[in-house]
Amino acid sequence: MKENKQHIQYFLFSQYLSDGIRVTLEIILPSVILYQFHRIDLGLIVSIGALCVSLADGPGLVEHKRNGMLYCILFIFLMTLVTGLVNTHIFLMGLLVLFSSFFFTMFSVFGNRAASLGTAVLLIMVLRMDRINTPINVLFDSILVLAGGFWYMLIALLFFKLYPYRPAQRLLGNCLHETARYLKIKSALYESNSNIAGEYRKLVAQQVVINAKQDELRELLYKNRELMKDPTHIGKLLMVTFADVIDLFENIMATWYDYTLLRERFGHSGILNEVSVIIQNLADEIDRIGLAIQSNSHYKKHYLLLPALDELKIKIDALEKSGNSNLVLKKILVNIRNLGERTDELLNYFRADAAEKRNIRTDGEYAKFVSHQVISVKEFFSNFTLQSAVYRHSLRMMITCVTGFIIAKLLPNAHHGYWILLTIIVILKPGFSLTKQRNLERLFGTIAGGLMGILIIYFIHDRTILFSIIIAFMLITYTFIRVNYIVTVIFMTPYIIILFSLLGIGFVDLVEERLLDTGIASLLAFMSIYFLFPQWESVQLENYMISVLKSNEAYLQQLASFFSGNKPSLIEYKLVRKQLYISTANLSAAFQRMLSEPKSKQRSSQHIYEFVVLNHVLSSNIASLTASMVNKQPVISSKEILLPVKKSITILKQSLQQLNHTASVEEMMPSKTLIVRENQIDKQLVEQLNFIYKVSGDIGKITTEIAKTK
Repeated sequence: MKENKQHIQYFLFSQYLSDGIRVTLEIILPSVILYQFHRIDLGLIVSIGALCVSLADGPGLVEHKRNGMLYCILFIFLMTLVTGLVNTHIFLMGLLVLFSSFFFTMFSVFGNRAASLGTAVLLIMVLRMDRINTPINVLFDSILVLAGGFWYMLIALLFFKLYPYRPAQRLLGNCLHETARYLKIKSALYESNSNIAGEYRKLVAQQVVINAKQDELRELLYKNRELMKDPTHIGKLLMVTFADVIDLFENIMATWYDYTLLRERFGHSGILNEVSVIIQNLADEIDRIGLAIQSNSHYKKHYLLLPALDELKIKIDALEKSGNSNLVLKKILVNIRNLGERTDELLNYFRADAAEKRNIRTDGEYAKFVSHQVISVKEFFSNFTLQSAVYRHSLRMMITCVTGFIIAKLLPNAHHGYWILLTIIVILKPGFSLTKQRNLERLFGTIAGGLMGILIIYFIHDRTILFSIIIAFMLITYTFIRVNYIVTVIFMTPYIIILFSLLGIGFVDLVEERLLDTGIASLLAFMSIYFLFPQWESVQLENYMISVLKSNEAYLQQLASFFSGNKPSLIEYKLVRKQLYISTANLSAAFQRMLSEPKSKQRSSQHIYEFVVLNHVLSSNIASLTASMVNKQPVISSKEILLPVKKSITILKQSLQQLNHTASVEEMMPSKTLIVRENQIDKQLVEQLNFIYKVSGDIGKITTEIAKTK
């Protein structure tokens, strides 16, 4: 019950709801205002312009939003004009569909915002293709679309000017919320009755979510110079707190053990269940802190960790007295204490002077942590090759849209044949798994939404109530448009049906036609993603695997450098860590996508899953050492310390060579098992280094098995 309440609170203070309310008002206000002057027809055209520009208003810097919206306004104005002039000639309209569906899909080369811009231009083309007008009316409608675009942009920029920090605060809070969920999943690994394999799959999926949130926040904060120069210190607090969140996540990642062995050795004692409860309480504390940041409110610490740790320590010590080795339990105790300290550091956000005590990096240092998209004609045309996933997708989109256009023109009484093209544009994605998911969600959502729309119109006849329902459904649609596509479709369908009903269009025929068009488009999209230039994830996975191996090798190099007596560069270390998180998340996401593809297209799924798991285990164990070394003075260690690290690096390099087809299977395997002598160095460090070497060897073996199946 408490967890559900917290989810609701997060939603109420989320950027999604805020954007949903703002976007709904910006789109609907022109229609409401012009409705008062009995020109709802003009209001709808202005609203369509605002709707299209809203697609270019994705997450990111205000500067990027402004540029994206400006280009979007220009392109939708020109597309409205061109579509209106050629839509009376079926051949010219067909050529426009062919050219535009390819050209604007190619905008994906320049990133997500450019891809959304391309979708907006295709959307306005589709929505205007059946509206026949004289040239002067076409120009007038184009100006109305232009006005709608500028209206949306100006209100959006005004909103961001008035509340410059709220998007970052909401996103930071949400990032902590997802981190807390990750920690709760990890706590379940200590429970005696949980399924380790199942919880691990959840962990891998949640890491993908966290990486996306961190990347989005990194982009929003590190490219925003105004935040660094903010006189109120709110911007600086956001930046240093985000750095603390990354360190916290590293600390969570660093706590990895052989959970099956843990249960065998200590499951009977009940200590592991207590560990799970303590970690869950810490996760709840992190969750509450995130909610306070997201809602821009004060926060006072709720959970006292030290008393719980003292009780746990007494039980662990009692276990040692009974003759059982409790070294690993002591390590868990230390890790939980470190996790508690990291959690307490988040509370600095609520202290006004906290930013003054922390160093803020220079613009150049922050720039190293974010990607920089180059927009150039050369970059655009360099992707005109079948080796480019964007080019293949653009060809696929072009062929499917032209086929949909032809079918729409052949259908009898197809008053809204553009719905076929509209559905294709929305659900056809570069990958099979996402297209399949969108297909199912679109079909189910349209059926459910159509039934809902019919019931509403059948039982409710008051126009004011119906108009209120339209506004409510629009709000839900634009709130969930980036969160849950099926919810968007379920509520978008009835609001369109109710709107057309208010305009005097027969809603029963409308529902039948929409269902038919959705079915046709879904079938075309599915066939195209399966047969037209398919690019299965099993083919792409090798690149992601190589990236993960390189990242883990670089992570190990940081460890080797420290043991060699070199002081690690904090910037370089954090860059290596960031790249590891990104590459691991990318591999996990690609693997999940592969599992939703046809079985005949999957390759070595079990081996690849083991590869994902082993690399995650390796990076977690490296992190448990590197996280602590950053704040210590480096020492020149003995050969016994360096040897397992260097041997592990060698194995990863050999694995890379194997995937790059430059090493034989025999070269992959170490000749003998390495055991570090425990009497020469710290026993706990021995155990960790031996385990890192063992996991590296297992990665080498599984890489060999994967290479054999090529």
